[in-house]
Amino acid sequence: MTGNITVSDMVRTYFSAFFSKDKKTLEEGLSDDFTFTSPRDDHISKATFFERCFPNSEQFRSHRIKQLFAQGNEAFVRYQAELKDGTTFRNTEYVRIEGNKIKEVDVYFGANITKNEQSHEEQAHHPDER
Repeated sequence: MTGNITVSDMVRTYFSAFFSKDKKTLEEGLSDDFTFTSPRDDHISKATFFERCFPNSEQFRSHRIKQLFAQGNEAFVRYQAELKDGTTFRNTEYVRIEGNKIKEVDVYFGANITKNEQSHEEQAHHPDER
């Protein structure tokens, strides 16, 4: 990375811009030849990402990065999200950077989390907060 911008910073900015619906910041952070892949999307372009995926940011109530591992110009992110309908799930994303732009994102869908699992996980991470 050039300057003081790290891969972790770029990944956090990507998620922040997506979930705050900041299209300008997101557009500036993605390379012109950006590709996005998920179980529903096969190497779609930047333009298609904004048409198909960006509007989905409206469906989210919350998003929390649980783990972020960066090495070189790549990162893996595991996060937990909750939709406005109450559905809670974890996903993992692989992010590759070229220059100071995100060139590639691959999303791996995780299972939905039940309220019981979520409560158990919160207690395990915060045992003194009962």
